Amino acid sequence: MITSVSGILVSATPLSAIIETGGIGYEIHIPVTTAERLPAPGQQAKLHTLAVYREDSATLYGFTSEEERDFFRLLVEKVTGVGPKMALSVLSKLSLPTLKGAIVAGDVGLLAKCPGIGKKTAERLVIELRDKLNPAELGVSVPPKTESGSAAPAPGVENKIRDAVLALVALGYKAADADKSVRQAWIGLGPSATTEALIKKALG
Repeated sequence: MITSVSGILVSATPLSAIIETGGIGYEIHIPVTTAERLPAPGQQAKLHTLAVYREDSATLYGFTSEEERDFFRLLVEKVTGVGPKMALSVLSKLSLPTLKGAIVAGDVGLLAKCPGIGKKTAERLVIELRDKLNPAELGVSVPPKTESGSAAPAPGVENKIRDAVLALVALGYKAADADKSVRQAWIGLGPSATTEALIKKALG
């Protein structure tokens, strides 16, 4: 099993990267959120990978962190009807903190805003993954459901990002665009940033 590939980044697109190591070039499929963090071609790069084997193919999927790679594996192996292509699409549209926060909070509405992810698939993500994520580790609590069936957000790292994304979506942003703006704001401001600061930075 190939669990990581480290070498010189030959080239990259928003959905793929070629890393050369030991005289061999590996084509690795990646989400947009990983492509955003790759170095310039010609520099050293490392991707944590998962190999998916089919009868007629063997494909490598890569991520900048083990956590993202493991979440991709969860999507592919545990969620009914979600294959590698759809899982990569999900991770391309929303960052991992936003995805985990939405799943733990049961926010089907936000998940369903991802292109290609309808309400039924979003509901499956929540039902089949919620018990596999640890709310305490995420800084998220899961209070009793309200009459509308959705759980109210609680303070925490994941929820800061999620709440900022929801605020931008309410202002008319597409979910993927809102998440990207908040993610960039988070990188710029650091982990101590408040939800309000993230929103202001994302809008600016």
